[in-house]
Amino acid sequence: MDHPRLTAEEFAKKRFDYLIVGGGTAGLVVAARLSEHPDLTVGVLEAGSLAVGDSFVDYPGLAGRALGTNRDWCFDTTPQPGLDGRTLPWARGKVLGGSSALNYMTWNRAARQDYDDWRELGNPGWGWDDLQPWFKKSENFHEPSEAIQRATRVGLHDGIVGHDGPVQVSYPGEFTASHELWHRTMNSVGVESNDSHLGGSNIGCWTSVVSVDPQTVTRSYAATAYYQPNASRSNLLVLTRAEVRQVLLAKTVTDDAADGWRAEGVLFAHGGAQFSAFASREVIVSAGSVQSPQILELSGIGSSAVLSAAGIPVKVENPNVGENLQDHLTTTMVFEVDSSLPNPDDLQKDAVLAAAREEYARTRTGPLAILPVSVSYVPAARFTTPEAIQTLLSSFSSAAAPEDSATADRDALLRRRFATRSDELGHVEFIFDLGNWGIDCPSDASGLKKYASMLQILQYPFSKGSVHIRPSDSYGDLKSRLVIDPQYLAGPHGRLDLEMAVHAHRFAEKICSAEPLASIIRAQVWPAKADTESDDDLRAWLKRVVTTDWHPVGTCAMGGKAGARGGVVDERLCVYGVHGLRVVDASIMPIQISAHLQATVYAIGEKAAAMILEDCGILG
Repeated sequence: MDHPRLTAEEFAKKRFDYLIVGGGTAGLVVAARLSEHPDLTVGVLEAGSLAVGDSFVDYPGLAGRALGTNRDWCFDTTPQPGLDGRTLPWARGKVLGGSSALNYMTWNRAARQDYDDWRELGNPGWGWDDLQPWFKKSENFHEPSEAIQRATRVGLHDGIVGHDGPVQVSYPGEFTASHELWHRTMNSVGVESNDSHLGGSNIGCWTSVVSVDPQTVTRSYAATAYYQPNASRSNLLVLTRAEVRQVLLAKTVTDDAADGWRAEGVLFAHGGAQFSAFASREVIVSAGSVQSPQILELSGIGSSAVLSAAGIPVKVENPNVGENLQDHLTTTMVFEVDSSLPNPDDLQKDAVLAAAREEYARTRTGPLAILPVSVSYVPAARFTTPEAIQTLLSSFSSAAAPEDSATADRDALLRRRFATRSDELGHVEFIFDLGNWGIDCPSDASGLKKYASMLQILQYPFSKGSVHIRPSDSYGDLKSRLVIDPQYLAGPHGRLDLEMAVHAHRFAEKICSAEPLASIIRAQVWPAKADTESDDDLRAWLKRVVTTDWHPVGTCAMGGKAGARGGVVDERLCVYGVHGLRVVDASIMPIQISAHLQATVYAIGEKAAAMILEDCGILG
């Protein structure tokens, strides 16, 4: 289903005040907020289509089913030397709503210090206290019922969360059978429950909040929260299945090279033809950490080496475009569990899925209403030793950027997250849930055995990669023009991530052997015991199985104190060297955070919209 109101030809003839490239998580926030003002005309170009009524998007229990479909760009990384040459799939939303339509609906915030680090890097207005109004503006938190409070330990988050925002946020009404064991198990290994995990410290064990509307028990995401309620606005025009090829830059009359270009519009493809659309005020790129740098490079903004190899004239030299890529790394253990436990894997059977659909349609209950919510963020000091941390930091210091480099401040903050905050921050996220989530983990052919998985997700990666366009002088397909190279576990920094993964895995083993969780576990099936007998064995196994949690950030980072030497946008999210061009999405994060990204990206969108309105004189 596509937007019915206008054709590509009609869209191209409109004169917009603002053009937004990407109708994803942040892009639709900005579009909704700007179009609240009837004197502003806002256009949105989205490569995907509407997903209204798609059960793979809407139903909580089918989260993940849209991955690999036409709702997904289905990107791949380059072969990763640190992963024995493996290529990893990179899911990114190709749908109105972006990746907020594909994720597992986890709703959390990072530590206060994570956001304060952004401000410390020289980005005023981006600390924890600065961002709180925007977190709250995006969310409508529903207090858990007494029944939910009896079923599991939850927080009420008084004064911390918003109650009037567009995104519906709640605790699930039902949980997998293993969740009732989660808090007691984590408490038994020294990880306390945290009833205020949205309040600036997410360390500890908790029941996750999710972006689910408790009235309809369906996903609440950017398209349903920010677009659909406002779709009838005459000044908000959305064109789906439109791929933006470049931002159109015009040379300004000034002789100052730093002020020599202005964004006038975009070139986009639709239905096999190319069109141009124009904006009198600004072009806002909200295509995500993968495609925002791609669009900048295709427009002539980036490293001269990359652009020249691609046959693109250099308009604004900035070697930071597409660099500084940081992602969360994930490994998974799989266990055989008590076969009597209801299990999400059963939904793979046609008869079980049909019955679950019938129950969900009738009562909005059952397996299709359930999400994984057994979450814990654990400080490094809890699962390793001071000596191991010191060894890690010594290795990092020898590989860190020189003190006079533009990125030295980021490296210093990353070091501090381990050196002085090893017991204050959530360095690794642990998630336990029923079901086989293992990469290449074999399942029982008979279908009689039941499985559970323990995920360990590194939150503060040492390794950094890049996203760039391929050397070519033709447009081609946007997907084929990308080189995604995260540098997982590669080089000296990657080896530090590998060591953190080893420590995290050993702690996961401890958790899964602790009661009461151990009472439902029959055997470990992935990895095999032989794969983890020694740390060297474990390192070899990790290289074979590490994957992404699909949380890329940083590729159009705020430059902070270093300005254009250290980033792509300033603290107002304006692209250095170009008037009338901003980037608004996860790519502007200068350094990774300890959290799932969606709540933060909504806050970025809300804050960006307010800044845009301030800069055009509408808000004081």
